[in-house]
Amino acid sequence: MSFHNAIPDKDGWNTHQRESLFLNPYLEIERVRVSSPTRPEPFEWTVCHRKAGVVIAAQTPEGGFVMIRQERVPIRRTIWEFPAGQIDEATGHTWEAIVATGLRELQEETGYELASGGEVAPMHHYVSSPGFTDEHCHQIWVRGAVPGARGMELDPNECITEVRVFSPRELRGMVAEGLICDANTLSCLARLAALTPFWA
Repeated sequence: MSFHNAIPDKDGWNTHQRESLFLNPYLEIERVRVSSPTRPEPFEWTVCHRKAGVVIAAQTPEGGFVMIRQERVPIRRTIWEFPAGQIDEATGHTWEAIVATGLRELQEETGYELASGGEVAPMHHYVSSPGFTDEHCHQIWVRGAVPGARGMELDPNECITEVRVFSPRELRGMVAEGLICDANTLSCLARLAALTPFWA
């Protein structure tokens, strides 16, 4: 498995050498030698490659947003987040694949699904930490999320302890108090605030 074709060389960027240092189904760490538009002499960098993801801002018909409280091993905390998941690389990054991944993750992690007459809107994408990883996450806004008949279907390595719906006003307070701290959710909330009178 390899993730390093997710971001191709273009516009004056060139990869001269690459060496895989670590690889598993979730990430690859490479040592690369590259040149850039402003640095023609090749230089070395270490890059963590990750599959692209989808972050889901799922809004109920009443206007609240579905959040999960999830254990996160690297930071040794359980935190409130929007649901999210990785795109299967075999499907590509088409809009259809992004929506399918988002709705699947929404159902599996929260038990919610898109209501009849609901819609899914794109909110672009963001890069999580471009100094060391090429990971980028697509953001979708699911308008019309309702509890589904199937309930949650967690992966064996997931530990989601709670699912709740919060109002935009509650989310604003959680951001201000530092109770929401992950880049996925903060980025989605910033995008929502830019697109709509979200905090009103």
